[in-house]
Amino acid sequence: MPGTGAAGTGHPAMPGTVGTDGTGHPSMPGAGAAGTGHPAMPGTVGTDGTGHPAMPGTVGTDGTGHPAMPGTGAAGTGHPAMPGTGAAGTGHPAMPGTGAAGTGHPAMPGTGAAGTGHPAMPGAGAAGTGHPAMPGTGAGAAGSAEREAGEPRGAAMSGRLLTPSPNWYCSRCSDGGPGPGRRLGFGAKNSIFLLEVTRSRPLILGELTGHTERVTGFSFCPHASLANTCASTSDDGTVKIWDTETKAVLKEHAAHQTTITALHWSPLRKDLVVSGDEKGLVICWWHFKDDTQSFFPEPRHIFCLSCSPHHEEHVAVGYKDGMIVIIDIHRKGAVVHRLRGHDGEIQSLAWCPQLCEEGLLSRAESEAETDWPNGDPVKEETERFCALASGSRDQTIRIWNSSTGKGLLTLKLPQLKRRGVADLGTKERIWLTVHWPQNHPTQLVSSSFGGELLLWDLAKAGKQKWTLLGQSEGQNHSRIVFNLSSVCGEDARELLLSTSMDRDVKCWDLTTLDCCWTQPTLGGFVYSLAFSPVNIGSLAVGVGDGMIRVWDTISLQGPYHIKTLWQGIKSKVTSLCWHPTKESLLAFGTEDGKVGIYEIYSNKPPQISSSYHRKTVYAVAWGPPVPPVTTAGTGDGPALTLYSCAGEGIILQHNPWRLTADAQDINRVIRETNGIKHKLPGRSELSWKPDGTVLAIGNDDGSIEIFQPPLLKLLCTIQTHHKLINAIRWHHPHSSDPNLGFLIASGSNNAVVYVHNLKPVLEHPSETLTTMIEPFRTLTGHTAKITSLAWSPHHDAVLVSACYDGTAQVWDVLKDEPMCNYRGHTGRLLAVQWSPVDADIVWTGGDDFTVRQWEVSKQEHTRPPQGKKVSELERKKVNGLKPKSKKSRKKAEKCVVGQEGAGLLDTSPQTLLAPSVREEKQEFQGEVESASDETSRAPAPLEELGVRGNTESLPPTAAQVPTNQRRREQTRDERKREKPEAVVKKKGRSMLPLSTSNDHRSKEELHSDCVNLASILYAKGSDGRGQAGAGDQVQLGLFVDRPALYRMFQEEEKNHVEAGHPEMRYQLLLWKGDVKGALDMAIERGELNDTLVAMAPMAGYAVWVRTIEAFVKQLCFQEQYTRAATLLLSIHRVDQAIQLLQTHQLFREAIALAKAFLQPDDPVLKELFTSWASLLEKDGHYSIAAKCYLAAESPYDAAKILAKKGDVASLRTAAKVASITGERELSAQLSSRCALDLLSQRDWLGAQDVLRGNESLLGQRLVLCTYEQLYRRLAERELVLWRSINPPRYHGWSLCPEGSLIDSMLTVWRSEFGVTVADEGRLEAAHCQLRTTEYPEASANTPARLLQLQLSHELSLALSCVLLSDYAESVTVLLKVVVRCLSAGNFALMQEIGNVLFPDGAEFIPDLEAKLTPDPFGLAALQSLRAFLCYGQLYELWWELGTKRSRTLRASAEGRPDVGQESEEGSKEAGDGPRPGLLANVSGRYVDGATSEPRTAARALLAGCGCLLSADHARRQALERRVAEIQRAVAALVSVHRSRRSSTEAQRSGPELRVGSGPEVQPEMGPGVRPEPKSDPTFGPNPDSGARPKLETEPDVGPEPEATTRPELEVGTEPESAPEDGSKAMSSEGPSSSHCKQELPLREEGAVSMVSLMQELRDINQEQSDIAETVKRHPFPDVTESCLVLLAVGSLAPSLLPPALRDSALSLAQAYGTAKVQQIVQKFGRDTA
Repeated sequence: MPGTGAAGTGHPAMPGTVGTDGTGHPSMPGAGAAGTGHPAMPGTVGTDGTGHPAMPGTVGTDGTGHPAMPGTGAAGTGHPAMPGTGAAGTGHPAMPGTGAAGTGHPAMPGTGAAGTGHPAMPGAGAAGTGHPAMPGTGAGAAGSAEREAGEPRGAAMSGRLLTPSPNWYCSRCSDGGPGPGRRLGFGAKNSIFLLEVTRSRPLILGELTGHTERVTGFSFCPHASLANTCASTSDDGTVKIWDTETKAVLKEHAAHQTTITALHWSPLRKDLVVSGDEKGLVICWWHFKDDTQSFFPEPRHIFCLSCSPHHEEHVAVGYKDGMIVIIDIHRKGAVVHRLRGHDGEIQSLAWCPQLCEEGLLSRAESEAETDWPNGDPVKEETERFCALASGSRDQTIRIWNSSTGKGLLTLKLPQLKRRGVADLGTKERIWLTVHWPQNHPTQLVSSSFGGELLLWDLAKAGKQKWTLLGQSEGQNHSRIVFNLSSVCGEDARELLLSTSMDRDVKCWDLTTLDCCWTQPTLGGFVYSLAFSPVNIGSLAVGVGDGMIRVWDTISLQGPYHIKTLWQGIKSKVTSLCWHPTKESLLAFGTEDGKVGIYEIYSNKPPQISSSYHRKTVYAVAWGPPVPPVTTAGTGDGPALTLYSCAGEGIILQHNPWRLTADAQDINRVIRETNGIKHKLPGRSELSWKPDGTVLAIGNDDGSIEIFQPPLLKLLCTIQTHHKLINAIRWHHPHSSDPNLGFLIASGSNNAVVYVHNLKPVLEHPSETLTTMIEPFRTLTGHTAKITSLAWSPHHDAVLVSACYDGTAQVWDVLKDEPMCNYRGHTGRLLAVQWSPVDADIVWTGGDDFTVRQWEVSKQEHTRPPQGKKVSELERKKVNGLKPKSKKSRKKAEKCVVGQEGAGLLDTSPQTLLAPSVREEKQEFQGEVESASDETSRAPAPLEELGVRGNTESLPPTAAQVPTNQRRREQTRDERKREKPEAVVKKKGRSMLPLSTSNDHRSKEELHSDCVNLASILYAKGSDGRGQAGAGDQVQLGLFVDRPALYRMFQEEEKNHVEAGHPEMRYQLLLWKGDVKGALDMAIERGELNDTLVAMAPMAGYAVWVRTIEAFVKQLCFQEQYTRAATLLLSIHRVDQAIQLLQTHQLFREAIALAKAFLQPDDPVLKELFTSWASLLEKDGHYSIAAKCYLAAESPYDAAKILAKKGDVASLRTAAKVASITGERELSAQLSSRCALDLLSQRDWLGAQDVLRGNESLLGQRLVLCTYEQLYRRLAERELVLWRSINPPRYHGWSLCPEGSLIDSMLTVWRSEFGVTVADEGRLEAAHCQLRTTEYPEASANTPARLLQLQLSHELSLALSCVLLSDYAESVTVLLKVVVRCLSAGNFALMQEIGNVLFPDGAEFIPDLEAKLTPDPFGLAALQSLRAFLCYGQLYELWWELGTKRSRTLRASAEGRPDVGQESEEGSKEAGDGPRPGLLANVSGRYVDGATSEPRTAARALLAGCGCLLSADHARRQALERRVAEIQRAVAALVSVHRSRRSSTEAQRSGPELRVGSGPEVQPEMGPGVRPEPKSDPTFGPNPDSGARPKLETEPDVGPEPEATTRPELEVGTEPESAPEDGSKAMSSEGPSSSHCKQELPLREEGAVSMVSLMQELRDINQEQSDIAETVKRHPFPDVTESCLVLLAVGSLAPSLLPPALRDSALSLAQAYGTAKVQQIVQKFGRDTA
């Protein structure tokens, strides 16, 4: 508010202070925006270098952290300000009465402008940026610093960028460039990012895109002459060479047949690039001559390789099994040495950059413990040798002599205790990479276990040869390091660069061993962006890698000052929201349904709500509490609570004071407050109005509901979207026009952004529910679903939208125009935020793993690309492959390993894409399902499965199998197919195989069995009976007693189990009679079958029930759910059977079972139908879902789901269903939508048929009747406002009879609709229905179809008022009709409306005056209506007179007969023919074609034009013009004062402070004031301009286009001919704007003072208060303009204008006209005299 200032950072300060000039010294009161070169607002003071304008009389600080003058905010210090001031830049909440600075979150009650905390004044430029700001904004040095940080050099990318993480588990995926360029390149996903490396900070140079799969290797050319060249490898099987300047591919080859795992550019040969793959193939590529040679030294998996810097023919290759070989490529890849010693995979190789000399490497301490597998220790060398370092997974580093192949040194990694991490006793991951610095041959850098980097001194004696890099806390990586490389710094210092699993790129100074900077990267989709409303510039980023980044975008510590939050998240972060007043509280939601609050300035884990959502959290927001949570006013509740919306379609309210308590579903409050009994739609989005007074909720059916807290009363429903709502945003409240605070923007799964104006609903809420079906603005251009929206906090009604088409679009909402389109992302956009400190900067994030900062003013595109569909992006992502089947996708998700393998998977197309991906398209799903059969038959390639690790265990693909083997397998398969299946009866398996086999032995053994059996059975005293049936005598158990038989059964049971036939074992147990034992064993082993279950009742009821239950579980595990349910019926478990089928989504079977067994009114049936309907709705089967809702006694939901498709047939059916089932209100709503769709096709018959039968839609039927008749009458007059591809279908009664439109409407209403005066009840009902609908004011952007619908509605309302004898209201509505035509810029339509309504002219006036005599306001409305009708006819007469005179003059000059003798056809051919309608009959009504003398009709018209000459209205209009002049004068005085003050301070400050100053400051206008045009405007009709006349209702105080010069109206001149399109002949500003503005010259300083102007303004206000209310209530044509037109008519036809009317026009124009008008009037007076 006025009197507050942007103290230090754009936060409001207290009154009475002064601003500073950016140097720390206070500036003088009233100074401009010092240090920026841009003017401040009228009466304001300068800002502190931030670019945000301060309000009058405030103090800023110098931005250094020192407090300003007493009474100001402690800007930038972090200490609380004085009482009553805003805690500017501190992050602490301000005292009561101040604004909560931020980005769009509501301030506390009674606070200032929420959102940015610094109101942006109109007309201010983007100070210090060099770029013009958007209209009405102020952008400061903070935003300039933000921009400069993002684009430090011309070679860098425009804006800052958070790149994807460098790829993991690659031996060389990053490399440092040679020469003075000091560049770093690393592979991230399928791209390569380039950074310029300095000791202070990194600069992102660009991105190399061209690979279609993950980049696995990258290497710069080490030669200075080719410093701009690099090479890369990828899983797509290609090796590419790039030009880093042009970002283009120079050459490539695809000689590898398997995954490429290693790459290096030869340091000695400029044209040699060496690569290796998983099968052991090494390919050397001489790219100058494009020649490749393949070598196969070992059939092993290559992990890394490195070319020797001393011998161009030597290449060291490291393998997965620990082997290292050095090959000679000049000898066809012959192996020079095999270096054995490592026990694990070789993860890195590094050559010493210099030749080593004798005794250079000390081995004294390591020889005793070194194992030399390659021979005895070498003797002291007398010549130089090449040293090679290798790092392995076995946790050792070995140094080799490549000349002899011997090991020189073995280094074991020390067991370091990681700082801040508890020792869990678990084995950590290890990736041991080594790097040999260029200028330090005795030093070696390596990684370690937990991310630490070690510097080894190879010449140092003793055991501890290592030194830890980054001794201070927090400098080291937190996880393992994959790649090391180095560049030479500015001062010849060598800088080390490292990439790690913690997703950070770090730069180290090898001289000081300290970390210079850290470049964060992202490992997942960017789902959410949120700027802090308190800590300006603090951006929170929600990423799919399970972490939150808090980015201080305006930090002085560097452009990438980021804090990473990861504790307690463990899932993808899909939504974020800062607390509006507490700078450290950040709420988040995750993919797994978790909602929590982070205290970002502490190291504590977040507080997690105990109430989890079942699906992904779409949105979190802070807002005032609703019951049962109490407010802070009672002392026992929070001021703000946390709301979360998730995929299951509910919104939960969490108490931030007690997150352990259960969260509340707000649907319960909504139901109780609004008495809703039907099913509520699924919630998909929510947004609180910044002041916390209104809540908007988006639903999955496309509707938006507006609620009033705390009881959430439903105020309004918006029914413009018909698909799931993804984003809702309220306009910020600190705009120059307070009405803009009622705008709400929304985006859904269709590609349209709608903006609605809720001012009528919120300021004057109706007792009945209001439904909005027409938006305030429709923003079209995107080609895919809208995912995010953001209003600019610096501008009025400027919106940015993010979309699945991969672009971000900036819109000017008021102009309904696109401003610019950003296309910098390579994938779909998921989040967007406007910078709170720079009006020209926008931040976006998407599924390309990046956050990008870009500038609005630098975009070359205006609209989104056309025809770029989601399917194209998907096809680009998968490189043309068909979508995988469900089975393939599941297998792929299980097999993915690599960059996301240890954390969260984000690269799979079937994983979660965004919180906005809430409803997949049915068409695309159909394509996936149809393609699943084909893709499931063929094995997916390794790239498609996402395999990044060991693939040796996988079966080889067809390309890997040798040709001969494939042929043999193919022949074998063909033989199998050709061989017919023989029908052979197989003999059943024997139950006693052991006994049977023993009975088929040799004769001798069989004879022996007979002897033994005889002894057992008949010999006395024999003890063999106890051995029969066991061991070698198992076959005898069948012939002895029962115990022997049981022993034989036991042996047979063991045999069956060993043979893999356990079912035989159970049969034997049953034969023994041990039913319970058989069942227990089968239950334990999960091997129950139908036979065992059938035998279970023999063991008793309890065993039988337990067996059935176990068998049911077994069948469910085998996915035989229907069998399991049937078994449950046998034990009378009907409810469990139904629940089982329902759980596994077998709803059809579950419903059939429930109907067969349960009572008809059982609630289980309704639950089944409702659940099935919800599932069918998600799958797009709306008709079946509707039947389910009907069966569940939910007809409301049935009709809603039928209407979800939105076509005419569906809407018609839904309306019928709703009508039959008694849902009258819903039926009326759906019928109305269907009728409007038919109306757009000009099918009036169908529209009336849809509405027929619903008495509550009688008013709409009358509107359509009026619409049809009006459209047909205008069409017959050749004025068709809109067309359709469908031919019109009219009713028979719409034929245009003679007479007025009102008479025709009365006749049709009486005959077709039964609406008469006699039936007062029916007439009252129709009138009430018509009055409940209101439309916004029309504009030039209002569609013609909608405009005509609005006119028809108001005409119907006026006619109903006439029938009810409410003549005053009728006249008022008719006046609205005329004004709406002019507001829409269609003057011809206003004329035709007057003709069809009043064909007899003003004859209706006397009758209405008599009826309106008691009502002064009604008479005033009638006077205005009559004036507007005469206003249009007067212009027609003027145009006709001027046209006639032009013809006469041309004919006289050419010597032709008088123009009156020319035929009408000739006039039309010449292009001067009058328009149809009133103007077409002018020559017969007003002017004689031969003599050009006046006629009676013309005189009558001019006599009636006396109503235009109203002194009271002229006086009011003159006062309004004078108010506008005073405003311009005040703005001019302030602008001159500011420009002089700026020049004085610039001279005093010295040349260094004038660096940012621009040219001389132009005067700036105050709100609603624009500068005078440079040329003096003149008055005269310009029919070719096509603009409408400016109404008194549009005061000339707003910014308009510069006035165009018009021909001066003098005595005897005539206007140009009437325009062919029927629009009124006016310039772009209209007569009132060009002649009711008198330029107020600025006299000498002191002659015109601010005091005198304010005094005059008070006098004018007093005069305006004296004007009668009847004069001020209704619009009226411009009186001075009408006077001039009358005088112009009199000059063209002197005898036509009555003298009294001429004298009245002269006196009014002289009394109330501007100086220019008075000059013209004086000319008229002289000529008349």
